[in-house]
This record gives sequence, structure tokens and C-alpha cells, in this order.
Amino acid sequence: MEDILEQVIPTQNLSANGKIKLIAHHFEKIMRLLGLDMDDDSLRETPGRVAKMYVKEIFSGLDPANEPQVTLFEKKYSYNEIILEKNIPVYSYCEHHFVPIIGKAHVAYIANGKIAGLSKLNRVVNYFSRRPQVQERLTTDIADFLKTKLHTEDVAVIIEAEHLCIASRGIRDAGSTTITGSYHGRLGAEKKSELIQLLKL
Repeated sequence: MEDILEQVIPTQNLSANGKIKLIAHHFEKIMRLLGLDMDDDSLRETPGRVAKMYVKEIFSGLDPANEPQVTLFEKKYSYNEIILEKNIPVYSYCEHHFVPIIGKAHVAYIANGKIAGLSKLNRVVNYFSRRPQVQERLTTDIADFLKTKLHTEDVAVIIEAEHLCIASRGIRDAGSTTITGSYHGRLGAEKKSELIQLLKL
């Protein structure tokens, strides 16, 4: 595997296990460059553990096969108001430093004939969070996906998160959070103030 970093690897042709093997190989090199003793019992299996975590967990949103299916149900009752799911956990990674972004998302929409199972909103947030991100793009990724899947423009996504690239390095400000919002259709117009009031409840 020597000099493999000099090659262009077509990742779309790699299996998950192939990616894990290559990531483990390179992560071990990083650990050795940092001066870590790779013969230590506690560190010996770390490259493999990190590689599995990257592929199977924290960056699993990079694999299109993991895209969630948004199940829709016929709306058989006359509810035409805001549907809001608050405080959906967000665990993502900053693409600038590969350290965590931790927070919560609030997702709202007005149904256009069909409604989504509530757990699907959580799955959508999780899918787009599980990749290297910036919060602004994460917010719009979720909103754009939901507009398509829910067949409505009336979608809003608000994310409030703490960035460990700020809290644990650089300025080391552990108290600040970042808020981003993506408002569309009626949730960006006449219903926006109502949405904000619901978020305060």
C-alpha cells in the first residue's frame, strides 16, 4: 500500500470494508507521525476502530444507500396548520477541522395533502448530519430534501449548535452557539411569526 496517497482512488468503486481498510492504514500513519507507540495495547486497534466509526457511523451520510425513505400518509382530516418537531439531536462534524458540531434542529412544514411519519424527520436530520458539514449548508440540505420529499414549499429548518472547533481550539469559547434558519413558502412569509412563537413554547 506504499505511496497509495499519490493515487487517485475512485471511492465509488470501493466497498465499505475497502474504505475501512484504507482509512485504517492511513490513520495508523498519522498516529505514528504524531509519535504514538503503535505497539501499545491501548492504541494498536485504534486505526481500525476509527476507520469503522468514520464509514459506519459519523460519516455514514456520505453513502447514498443510507438515504432515508420518507413515508407519506394521506391526510384524512382537515388539519392545515404547522407541523413542528422540535429538539431533534444534531451530531455532525465541521469540515474545516473534523471536530464535532453538536446541537438540535427544529423542523416544520405544512402538509400538502400528505403527512410524514414523525420519525422520518429525525432520520433526515441524522442523514445529512452524518457527513463533514458547515451548519449553513446542513440547514439548507435538510430543507431542500424535505421540500422535495413532502411535495410542499412550506418547509422551515432551524438549527442551533455548538462548534467544538470554537470551543476546544482557537479562541476556545465554550459558551457560544450558532443559529441558522432556512424558511420557505408560507413558513417564510405569513406563517413565520407563528412558527417563531411555537418555538418559544
